[in-house]
Amino acid sequence: MKVLVADKISDTGIQKLIDEGLDVDVKTGLAEDEIVAIIADYDAMVVRSATKATRPIIEAAAKLKIIGRAGVGVDNVDVVAATERGIVVCNAPTSNIVSAAEQTITLMLASARNTPQANASMHAGKWERSKFTGTEVYEKTLGVVGLGRIGTLVAERARGLGMKLVGYDPYISEDRAAALGVELVATIDEMLPKVDFLTVHLPKTKETIGMFGAEQFAKMRTGVRLINTARGGIYQEEALVAALKSGKVASAAIDVFEVEPCTESPLHAIDNVILTPHLGASTDEAQDRAGDQIAELVIAGLNGDMVPTAVNIAPVAPDVMEKVGPFIALAEGLGAAVAQFARTGIDELDVLTVGQLADTDTRILKTAVLKGLLGRVSDEPVNFVNANYYAEQRGLKVTETKRAETHDYTNMLIVRAATAGGPVEIAATLIGKANEPRLVSLFGYDLDMAPGDFMAFFRYPDRPGMIGKVGTILGDEGINIASMQVGRTAAGGTALMGLVVDTALSEDILGRIKATAEMTDAWSIEL
Repeated sequence: MKVLVADKISDTGIQKLIDEGLDVDVKTGLAEDEIVAIIADYDAMVVRSATKATRPIIEAAAKLKIIGRAGVGVDNVDVVAATERGIVVCNAPTSNIVSAAEQTITLMLASARNTPQANASMHAGKWERSKFTGTEVYEKTLGVVGLGRIGTLVAERARGLGMKLVGYDPYISEDRAAALGVELVATIDEMLPKVDFLTVHLPKTKETIGMFGAEQFAKMRTGVRLINTARGGIYQEEALVAALKSGKVASAAIDVFEVEPCTESPLHAIDNVILTPHLGASTDEAQDRAGDQIAELVIAGLNGDMVPTAVNIAPVAPDVMEKVGPFIALAEGLGAAVAQFARTGIDELDVLTVGQLADTDTRILKTAVLKGLLGRVSDEPVNFVNANYYAEQRGLKVTETKRAETHDYTNMLIVRAATAGGPVEIAATLIGKANEPRLVSLFGYDLDMAPGDFMAFFRYPDRPGMIGKVGTILGDEGINIASMQVGRTAAGGTALMGLVVDTALSEDILGRIKATAEMTDAWSIEL
């Protein structure tokens, strides 16, 4: 498979792609029409910020499976056009989080000690010690608005400086805040009178633009110091200027601006403001990390694996991915198995999570089941982007069910399908530190079976000699049995035999086993 790297990324990122056996072309500085002329040959495209992945490029990309943006935003990618064609669009959102957090702490300390102003004074040949007396951050209170990945890193570092922490984030639990040493407040207004320093780590939305104006500044302590390394426009500029001039705000440190490059602003004329040109991600480490991360994600996408930072599927939070991630491959395998057990069309599908899994967001597991199922029956490439769309187009009714209580396993994933040939139900779990998969139930029969690439299942009346008959036929055909499991309803009732074999069983062999051993049902399953 071929990868077009259209902007400069780290050498280590490129080497990761090459080490995976991919054919990598680094062609930077190409115009849109130049990319349109060549993109049909490529399976993946990597951009940074200079190159735009536009609709004409995407529509010319006959083989493209994934577009990777080596950075945080995806403003230069036509996500809608990519989604329409089932192309994964992903970014590297964690590549700069350490750098951004360190920039926040840097600006906070520089603001507290008037470091840039003192430096400028020294360069001007002056010695003004008394003019630049600052304040300690030790035992001061830092307000953190937004306790996502960057906000959390800032809180951890500020705690190491001996600061008191107050936080606002409606999506963080009390337990998580307590673990960070953060006093959680219900509203931002409740926070404002408490803090000596305030840092904001929120996305740019219609709710956050201009969220701090004259009304909010009035509620703050006199002498508060403000930092913004998140998004430009969160502080209303005119109101901030007035608060700085009045002394209500002692100082501000701003790294991001509503319009960039920012070369004209009333803030430029105010001495107690530190201004930096959006340097949050501007470290060698962050730039290298972006290239490395996007290479890993592109490799995952080309291998058909889950791409956790894909922006055109339901986002998966890191704490959720930690819980559900190990089950994604299992879910996809169960979907593929159900498609083969069903034999006929499926009208309804239910993905049931049992145990601790039921307490988290499992939408990605439903998508994985659909990817596995539809990948067996569709002539179109099915991935995590278009699996739900294809299910909807086919009129497949898909539901999610959760059950918190379980008696046998901590977690179970159960897929149930209504088909013209009758219901299909398969259950599986992961065991041990290595998260080894186990099929634990099929058609209501209890099993404890490690799945393999090639499996065979037989349902039959429970009587002696059945295992021997199956083994004899497979032995005559030179087919080795790697493992075997048998479940039954009761002695003398019905039983289900599951085999892991070295090669797939042909319909002819299945038919002979079914006839010779008087089997009720026989299936050959490939994962």
